[in-house]
Amino acid sequence: MAHTLVNPDGLHDPTPFGYAHTAAVPAGAELVLIAGQYASDPDGAVVSADFAEQVKRTFHNLGTALAAHGLDFADVVQLRTYVVNHDVTKLGPIAGTVAELWRGKPPVQTLLGVASLATPDVLFEVEAVAVRA
Repeated sequence: MAHTLVNPDGLHDPTPFGYAHTAAVPAGAELVLIAGQYASDPDGAVVSADFAEQVKRTFHNLGTALAAHGLDFADVVQLRTYVVNHDVTKLGPIAGTVAELWRGKPPVQTLLGVASLATPDVLFEVEAVAVRA
């Protein structure tokens, strides 16, 4: 792994919520920036109106984007997640998927509640920064 995650003493443990507090990237590492991914099929159509299904498909698509650079989820240092009409019930599908994909070592993440995304049927979007040593 080309980065270090730290959850400092004195701050709550964010791991159950699907994120880490800080990340450090060593000098000379290559950053790979992944644009906002959503729950699309290969033609760009949203695959489901269900929020939890959109979360799973969105992270699937993020995995495809990472693989195009020879990377996987362990190489992600930062996520930005966007949730339409966010409420606390939406945290479960997000945190659960993050826990599954990062196996208890999630990256730095910021969640933003938004009024809408690119089209009315998109309920969730994620962008990422990954690191290649």
